[in-house]
Amino acid sequence: QVQLADSGGGLVQAGDSLRLSCAASGRTLRSYTMAWFRQAPGKGREFVAALRWSGDGAKHADSVKGRFTISRDSAKNTVYLQMNDLKVEDTAVYYCAAGLSSTTVVAGRPDYWGQGTQVTVSA
Repeated sequence: QVQLADSGGGLVQAGDSLRLSCAASGRTLRSYTMAWFRQAPGKGREFVAALRWSGDGAKHADSVKGRFTISRDSAKNTVYLQMNDLKVEDTAVYYCAAGLSSTTVVAGRPDYWGQGTQVTVSA
């Protein structure tokens, strides 16, 4: 089992930055792909970014490319999502996710989900 604890959300203004954290515990994560998803009110869950725990294979959705960056600190067992130049349309609940298959994680079917953290961007 892997437990994921998301944190770092909040209320910010357009153009501000936030860094989300996902603290992972349980099994060794060496073989896992970590990811962030988001779900805006009235919409489905959307892929944001993914990264293999080895540190390679980073992917970002077109909607956040150049503004968001996924990274991980293996010593702290933590994955981050640095979000810069936030826009009103980035408002959503952000979820951390983990899985053994990169393909299924990116497709929205990870093995584990975090509880989510709210990000609200005001104009």
